[in-house]
Amino acid sequence: MCAGRCEASHSFFALTGARLTVLAAIEHASRRIRLLGVTAHPTAQWVTQVGRNLAMDLQDADVRVKYLTRDRDARYPATLDALLADEGIETVKTGVRMPRMNSIMERWISSCRTELLDRSLIWNHAHLLHTLREYEQFFNNHRPHRALNSAAPLRALPQPITEVVQLDQLNVRRRDRLGGALHEYQYAA
Repeated sequence: MCAGRCEASHSFFALTGARLTVLAAIEHASRRIRLLGVTAHPTAQWVTQVGRNLAMDLQDADVRVKYLTRDRDARYPATLDALLADEGIETVKTGVRMPRMNSIMERWISSCRTELLDRSLIWNHAHLLHTLREYEQFFNNHRPHRALNSAAPLRALPQPITEVVQLDQLNVRRRDRLGGALHEYQYAA
């Protein structure tokens, strides 16, 4: 399986005043998001280690990646590009001030902000990491995506209900996540 990938870092501010940087990757074909890490101090060593972790995760999942698109941020050291090249992944840098070259990742950042972070007060590093892990699970396992015909990246659509009797006895349950910021809906047995 070959999948294009997109990577981005984005900064958020916690109530403590700390600026926290989030590093994430998304598979273009499946829209699966992978939260790679959160830190207050994105050093070259940290970014390289996150790249190693991503490479190991991809090997464990038996996913073959051909390209990784990223911006020209100085936070990405040459060692990251070399590490990815050793894994057979070509790094493609976006043009200067060209967010559309990274549009799928930019859309995820926008969704994450509007659906979750703009409605939440983030206390600290641990709270942001917990919140983003919950959103990662929600995004990959439940949230419908237009590009996937309303399926989630890791869950196929259920078979449509065609019988009127089943529609009359439809029992849908809602599960709130993160204190009600996210809602999951499922058919009850």
